[in-house]
Amino acid sequence: MSSLLFSDLIDVFLRLEETRSRNEMTDILVDLYEITPSSDVGIVSYLVLGQIDADYKDVKLGLGDKMVAESLSIASSRSKKEIQEMYREEGDLGTVAEKVSSSTKNLNQFLDEEKDLLVQEVYQGLKDISSFEGDGSHDRKIRRLAGLITQASGDGARFLTRIALGKLRLGVGAMTLLDALAKTYSGSDENRPEVEHAYNISSDIGLVAEKLSKNGLKGLNQIDVEVGRPIRMMLAQRLEKLEDIKDKIEGRFAAEVKYDGERMQIHKSGDNIQIFSRRLEDITNQYPDVVRSIRRSVGSEDVIIEGEAVATKDGELQDFQTLMQRKRKYDVEQYVEKIPVKLFLFDMLYKNKSLLNQPFSVRRKKLQQTIQTKDKLELSKLTTTQEISEVESFFQQAVDRGQEGIMLKSCGEDSVYRAGARDWQWIKWKKDYQTSMSDTVDLTVIGGFAGKGRRSGLYGTLLCAAYNKEKDIYQTVCKVGTGFTDQDLEQLPNLLQPHKTKRKPARVESDITPDQWIQPNIVVEILGAELTKSPVHTAARNKKDKKGIAIRFPRYIKLRQDKGPTDSTTTQELKQMYKKQKNN
Repeated sequence: MSSLLFSDLIDVFLRLEETRSRNEMTDILVDLYEITPSSDVGIVSYLVLGQIDADYKDVKLGLGDKMVAESLSIASSRSKKEIQEMYREEGDLGTVAEKVSSSTKNLNQFLDEEKDLLVQEVYQGLKDISSFEGDGSHDRKIRRLAGLITQASGDGARFLTRIALGKLRLGVGAMTLLDALAKTYSGSDENRPEVEHAYNISSDIGLVAEKLSKNGLKGLNQIDVEVGRPIRMMLAQRLEKLEDIKDKIEGRFAAEVKYDGERMQIHKSGDNIQIFSRRLEDITNQYPDVVRSIRRSVGSEDVIIEGEAVATKDGELQDFQTLMQRKRKYDVEQYVEKIPVKLFLFDMLYKNKSLLNQPFSVRRKKLQQTIQTKDKLELSKLTTTQEISEVESFFQQAVDRGQEGIMLKSCGEDSVYRAGARDWQWIKWKKDYQTSMSDTVDLTVIGGFAGKGRRSGLYGTLLCAAYNKEKDIYQTVCKVGTGFTDQDLEQLPNLLQPHKTKRKPARVESDITPDQWIQPNIVVEILGAELTKSPVHTAARNKKDKKGIAIRFPRYIKLRQDKGPTDSTTTQELKQMYKKQKNN
């Protein structure tokens, strides 16, 4: 078989749609990979996630609801008005596509043109749509999609339409796909860490799938760090008692200022510079001033460096919310002048070759040797010590300068850069908020409740969840309805609109039913009075007493546009925080 039949992929989509069990999803995906030709494995991996390429490439089809509706009109020979009326009734163009596909099928039979659509044909069609630009591209996109829909079955038309709109939402995450890939091509899920490592250093599930399918685990050796391809960022654990650091890190460690800005991974090859956010989005165009600073400060070497961009005003560092005004497609240079930034570099991951397996002290030294500091670019402030008293002093200085707190990083021989991991080699310690909860948490919005009174017509409360990495699901922690400004409340409907869904998202575990379900995508920072046990919330739920961890008196702090849902505070972190709080 040269390519998998699209109808075979759709049969798998239907099976995935009917299950909420991660284990069942994994088994279904194993079945899929076993019937998929090696040439299609990468493509299929993208399509299962509703994508046509790696996340970081940010390939856009450029299809909105109106354009897809036009495609359905062409494909079904129905009027635009009729399609729009059906859309208003159904609220989902995928369902509309399925309903009108019978007329398409009848037309194909009449013309004797009906044939099996191949996965490669669908993929190439979507790639074509993403590449159409300039005069006439609008009509070309519409007609290309219409051609694909015409050849698809009813269910195929439904899923194809949802892929085109970026709304497939089968509930399968990258972590579940990695489970299936390990089982299928290495023979055991015990090899999952090797498969995940390849994904963490490449950020490309299709590439990992392709290499595995052709050469098994040996194929992963062909995947290495490349400039221009982002590495999934290493994350820090939390520490609430400074004295505990010596239980986590042996020997000397670095105490480094934790800046209140946007974390960046900067790739430089010759004059070409790309900047990736923590979500691995290409944000180069938003920071032309950072690009200029890197060109002035870094030599001819090919490098990958990490740093934090912080907004400044009159030479003083500003908060994260000020910096987020730079998140725009237009008037970029105007905001470069209005909200200048200073870049604090803290790590080097590549210098003509990968440095991931080098200790932190080696990576830091190479960073110092490579960077020429300028007015708008310098190295992060740090001190290396073994003394708690020195760390306390350094921490107080950072807080006095208005910073969030400090990072504590191991300098031992094992202090390698663990891509994609949240590890005790890096620990964050933040200032006390003078509540029993000594730190904020980042939670994913999974639902909204209609506001009352002056909030009528808006969302009055959000249902928020932590990320359970082991299960690759989101579990509820709190309903938050305080801390919002009037401006926040006005912005929420537009912010959440693209992620609204009629049914509970597949990767959400909740005993609470909100007025509106929201697909996990938006992350918010929350502070509460304390963590408590709750029979209502599902985060880190104990099998014995059926109680989860909840936040008492939660308060909204800010939107975290720089973080994706899998960057949320994990349920494991919540358990650690709860245990610490209980022992205090």
